[in-house]
Amino acid sequence: MDTKRMIEGRRPVLEALLAGTAISRIICQQGTTGTPLAEIEKLAKQQNIPLVFMEKAALDRLSVTRNHQGVLAEAVPFVYTPLAELLNGRDGEPPFLLVLDHLQDPHNLGALLRSAYAAGCHGIIIPERRAAQVTPAAVKTAAGAAEHLPVARVVNVARCLEECKQAGLWVYGAEMAGDRLYTEGDYRGGTVLVVGAEGSGLSRLVSEKCDFLVQLPMKGKLASLNASVAGALLLYEVYRQRLGL
Repeated sequence: MDTKRMIEGRRPVLEALLAGTAISRIICQQGTTGTPLAEIEKLAKQQNIPLVFMEKAALDRLSVTRNHQGVLAEAVPFVYTPLAELLNGRDGEPPFLLVLDHLQDPHNLGALLRSAYAAGCHGIIIPERRAAQVTPAAVKTAAGAAEHLPVARVVNVARCLEECKQAGLWVYGAEMAGDRLYTEGDYRGGTVLVVGAEGSGLSRLVSEKCDFLVQLPMKGKLASLNASVAGALLLYEVYRQRLGL
């Protein structure tokens, strides 16, 4: 079992510090300057986190994403949130969750983490196996959102949707052949959005567990939108309705 993980990039590292993530040390590239790095150094000193300066080649060797922007943070492994904690909502709001049905690309996962956090989503649910996990690549793409938005892992997505429905949430699946437009859903109550895998979309069992299947209208000859783009559109429709716009 991993005893540490690497957070890479200026914004992800800064957000990790702001979120109080347990960090053992921060590694900075010698000669790197700029406002974000100055903020990182200030917060690290306030939190008594050691700062280590190394040559770029050393950071390149430690980096997983190869896009560290001159700063890395060694942190405790990512902590997933129990599903039960996500079913109660937050701050008096009805639960608003995003379920990813075996999404494969960690960059898509990271992009959806970022969009979900910005749209007021309360948490993301992913499968334990055969799906993208919260890796350094996903964290880098999420640009700090991974340190703030809870992520739960489940053994079985279809069974998870049953639990959500038993908790009183309505489940909306994104499907090209959906029977209604995504704007026709009512997302003001407890809501679960389900986005399928790149290319294959929702699995049959997951699709059958959805209360509603919604579609995004498209012109042209493309078969579908990128999963992270489709998810972002759905997330912001929920946000729009909850703002009363």
